[in-house]
Amino acid sequence: MMPLLFLGHGNPMNAIRESIFVDGFKMVAQKIEKPNSILCISAHWYTKGTKITAMPFPRTIHDFGGFPHELYQVQYPAPGNPELAEQVISLVSDIPIERDYEWGLDHGTWSVIKHLYPKADIPTVQLSIDYMKPAIFHYELAKKLTSLRNQGVLIVGSGNIIHNLRAVDYDNMDEIDYGYPWATEAHVEINDLIINKKYEKLVEYKNLSQAVQKAIPSPDHYLPLLYILGLQQETEKVTLFNDHLVGGSLSMTSLFIS
Repeated sequence: MMPLLFLGHGNPMNAIRESIFVDGFKMVAQKIEKPNSILCISAHWYTKGTKITAMPFPRTIHDFGGFPHELYQVQYPAPGNPELAEQVISLVSDIPIERDYEWGLDHGTWSVIKHLYPKADIPTVQLSIDYMKPAIFHYELAKKLTSLRNQGVLIVGSGNIIHNLRAVDYDNMDEIDYGYPWATEAHVEINDLIINKKYEKLVEYKNLSQAVQKAIPSPDHYLPLLYILGLQQETEKVTLFNDHLVGGSLSMTSLFIS
């Protein structure tokens, strides 16, 4: 059974510069047998209804603004896998999933996957997040994908558990473990629930503390975590890595589950 990854992708500049977070992505790749394919749930494909990339050659999407020219030149030409897309549609037969031929790989996917598999030789498919559905929908949908793990498919969630962009201190983005008091409180609270497998509370995150509400002002970057937790089996262990706050209001916390 392939392991599971939740990757805190953070600043798009992590795609082109070395950092302790990039070191963490490279390190975790060494623990994983090379997958046959990757299925990624990225915070940056937030749609009405559920969609899946079904093209043989997805484009590299530069879905951000205001960054150096060098970042926009990055291409990650991993092939797609239409057969995997069809298999996902079949496994989740009670939920309509639309085949998509326009999207591609957004930076929530390629900016981190490129550090795990720099040769771009692993077929990669994205599954979108339906913003019309509650958190429990996403957690339960993930469970239907479990059999893919026995077929060499690496399932990745990409987002940021703590992600309040309006509060980011951009002048201190490079200071590791810099978090506002509420972000630090939310970080400890959420990590404790993850380690102790209290996933029902994480699904019902809107009932958690005010610090958590400030840490998760919108669910787009949080929901990929629930996909990965939904796929975890009873006997599997969670290991946290890249577990740092940055910019006051972001966490780079990532999970390896095996």
